[in-house]
Amino acid sequence: MLELKNVKKYYTVGETVTKALDDVTIGFRQKEFVAILGTSGSGKTTLLNVIGGLDNYDSGDLVINGQSTKAFKDSEWDAYRNNSIGFVFQSYNLISHLGILDNVKLGMTLSGVSKDEKHQRAVDALERVGLKDHLNKKPNQLSGGQMQRVAIARALANDPDILLCDEPTGALDTETSVQIMDLIKELSEEKLVIMVTHNPELAREYASRIVRLSDGKVITDSKPYEEADKDNRFQLKKTQMSFLTALNLSFNNLRTKKGRTFLTAFASSIGIISIAIVLSLSTGFQHQIDSTQAETVSAFPISMSRVASTQPTNVESPLGTTDGDYPDTQLLIAKEHIQDQVQHINPLDEAYVDYINEIDPNLIQAVGFNRPLKLNLLREVDGEVQSVVFSNAPQTETGLPNAADMTSLLGVSTPVIPTDVEGNSPVLVDNYDLLAGEFPTTAHDVVLVVDSNNQTNYNALRNLGLSIDPEEELDFEELLGTTVTLVNNDDFYTELPTGHFIPNQDLATIYKASDNQELRINGIVRAKADAKMAILAPGIAYSEDLLAEFIDQNRQSAIVVAQEASDVNSLSGETIDGHSREMLLSVLGGNAIPTSVQIYPKNYETKDEIITYLDAYNEGKSTEDRIIYSDLAGTMTELTGGLMDATTYVLVAFAGISLVTSMIMIGIITYTSVLERTKEIGVLKALGARKKDITRVFDAETFILGIASGVLGVSIAYLATIPINMLLENFSGLKDVARLDPVHGLLLIVTSTLLTVLGGHIPARMAAKKDAAIALRAD
Repeated sequence: MLELKNVKKYYTVGETVTKALDDVTIGFRQKEFVAILGTSGSGKTTLLNVIGGLDNYDSGDLVINGQSTKAFKDSEWDAYRNNSIGFVFQSYNLISHLGILDNVKLGMTLSGVSKDEKHQRAVDALERVGLKDHLNKKPNQLSGGQMQRVAIARALANDPDILLCDEPTGALDTETSVQIMDLIKELSEEKLVIMVTHNPELAREYASRIVRLSDGKVITDSKPYEEADKDNRFQLKKTQMSFLTALNLSFNNLRTKKGRTFLTAFASSIGIISIAIVLSLSTGFQHQIDSTQAETVSAFPISMSRVASTQPTNVESPLGTTDGDYPDTQLLIAKEHIQDQVQHINPLDEAYVDYINEIDPNLIQAVGFNRPLKLNLLREVDGEVQSVVFSNAPQTETGLPNAADMTSLLGVSTPVIPTDVEGNSPVLVDNYDLLAGEFPTTAHDVVLVVDSNNQTNYNALRNLGLSIDPEEELDFEELLGTTVTLVNNDDFYTELPTGHFIPNQDLATIYKASDNQELRINGIVRAKADAKMAILAPGIAYSEDLLAEFIDQNRQSAIVVAQEASDVNSLSGETIDGHSREMLLSVLGGNAIPTSVQIYPKNYETKDEIITYLDAYNEGKSTEDRIIYSDLAGTMTELTGGLMDATTYVLVAFAGISLVTSMIMIGIITYTSVLERTKEIGVLKALGARKKDITRVFDAETFILGIASGVLGVSIAYLATIPINMLLENFSGLKDVARLDPVHGLLLIVTSTLLTVLGGHIPARMAAKKDAAIALRAD
């Protein structure tokens, strides 16, 4: 039972009606056909709005099954319309972009009916109204009478308590009107039917009860309802539209406007295209920079030597202090020393070597330990035994390089093949091509390194006793297998009665000593064109294992033992200090501590982790106990470290302006869509859709547009990288510079979606606040 009692005021479309219905009670039976016959539009509209809960009815008291609705919230009115009222409108109010099955399902969707049940009930409702053969059609494919039957099927599908018909035959011809009224009459046998009409003949022919209204007042009631005590209550099942349903509605609407949807998505994608291209170029150039940095890191490792130089803390420039008063005078001050280099002795010892060897292998490519060790090398040349050396230094008048030059390095190139912390030598295999022979397999195998033109150091060959002229060409086979004999200290040095030592002059005898080791040129190698660590100097290169083996065999040799116990140079007889004595022991093979260490990071990122690891060693130590290292690659690149990022941020910011423009445009388009779909909003509200459901429908539409514009923008940007790369290669020689990172593409699609939804949300909220009755009367 539904009754209207004690109505004090009500509202109509566009104005407030002040006429009152004082102390009037209109009750309805569960099964009857009531015709509300109005002599004025205001009376008809008022009752329709109040009973339907469509208007801002806030001072009367609508009692439903004994329960007052005076305190009903908007969501409860929405649920009431969905649960209890089925609407049949004069103008049908079908949603044009949905098929008739989906139109009928809509109310059940808000009720949470399962998919299979919803479909079956929709089919049953359409069959009942005689549309069994039209299930797959759109509303625009039906006649007026058929569309009204769809409206009736939609009203019936959710099994409402009341069927509320607003001039159901007003837009139909006479024959069709009779068919529709007969159908409605049949339905009144099952539920309460309230028909609002201005046609008294129609009311008299079909209605079992006629209520006349005039200017908002009840004039007559042909069969008044006798009020009885009621203590039953009703339960409202709250309505809810899922986001998936909202997506389906919006997708179907956009499908009917394919051209406009595509143009909208394209216009919105311009900002995404701009940013995607900027990020593609940034990623590509950053890759080029990273590659260059990787090569730089390889060529300029993190290094530390026995003797290091530091700057005074107040000196920032090698040209003088920048931390001053900057006096505004023309007076010059002459200083003997503007800045002083402070010499620092790095306490390289076995503990530090062990610390270096404990570096995470995943951070480094290799570690090189340089020792000023003089190997005692002999070679028989044309039947004569000669002293030879592994060195690129030019020979002196004695036929051998200067002692000071024997361990000198050109730049950061080295004759010692670095190894990783596990003792392997990936540098050689990964960065060099084997031109002849084999890669070293033992400590006694050495290699000859040539450059990209197959050139090697002339002095390196001369220092091996090879008699060649500059620019002379040699076949690889002439050099492969060349052997050199390594002699121990006890055979190589002879002790004098004075306690000093001199090299043994009988080279032929010591050349045949039983404990000599034979070294062999086992291979000829050349740096690969794309090598990241081409760090071996042209000439002879050998392994650290060879040095370690020599040190182990000669640590207790006579010359080493004597030198450890004396402050006098065992070879020259000169007095030396402690540091010089340690250096001399290193030269003689009595000290395994390196004079310098080179750490080769895998890339620029791991270099920072290595530096953090090295800094941790110095924490808590005094100045003299700290190990000072140099990072030449870091010094060279820190000036340009953030340049690419800064450029990218600026370009993205400018490109982002178009995104803001797109967001505003989406808001305007969404507002236009709200205006176009005003009647659809009214239908959804009449079916019980909440404000948040209406908002969700339009949010879903902008969500689809956002994804479409994002995907379109990323796709266009990806395709644009092809001609961009071709142009860049032609002008700069750089290949594959523009490369769109898939992560960037995904983030841009998400950004596009979020900004588009944000831009359309305000119009969506405006749509949700529209009054249903006003929306249904929109043109």
